[in-house]
Amino acid sequence: MNKAVLRQACSADIPAMSAIRLSVRENVLSDPSRVTLQMYEDYLERDGRGWVAEVEGRVAAFCYADRHRASIWALFVDPGHEGLGLGKALLALAVSWLFELGHQRVTLGTTPGTRADRFYAAQGWTRMPQEGAEVGYVLARAASSTGTNSRP
Repeated sequence: MNKAVLRQACSADIPAMSAIRLSVRENVLSDPSRVTLQMYEDYLERDGRGWVAEVEGRVAAFCYADRHRASIWALFVDPGHEGLGLGKALLALAVSWLFELGHQRVTLGTTPGTRADRFYAAQGWTRMPQEGAEVGYVLARAASSTGTNSRP
């Protein structure tokens, strides 16, 4: 397999990102119509920024950051490309961008008891008390000027 190429997402990537979002085995949308193509478009630049990981010229994973809420709106990997570090690499890009904007903490939510739940904990995020059907995570910007992340 070729090395992954990480790049900023563009409108042409939306069909592939949507297909990946609908193909996942966990964190499945109960109502797929809740995530519209317009939402994907809005998070490209207006409300945030998106990144994709391409493997062999095809989008294999994507991540979106919400600039207003300082949160991760989406992070999904095509089931056939899991375990390659794509999610970790994309998450690092999104978090770095949010910190560059001046945010002091980044948050996200996911379904408890899933691989995503374990993934964020393994990346050093702090699990927050559960509210409703989701569990929250937070990652605080490091106090030092090195740009590394630390837990709050």
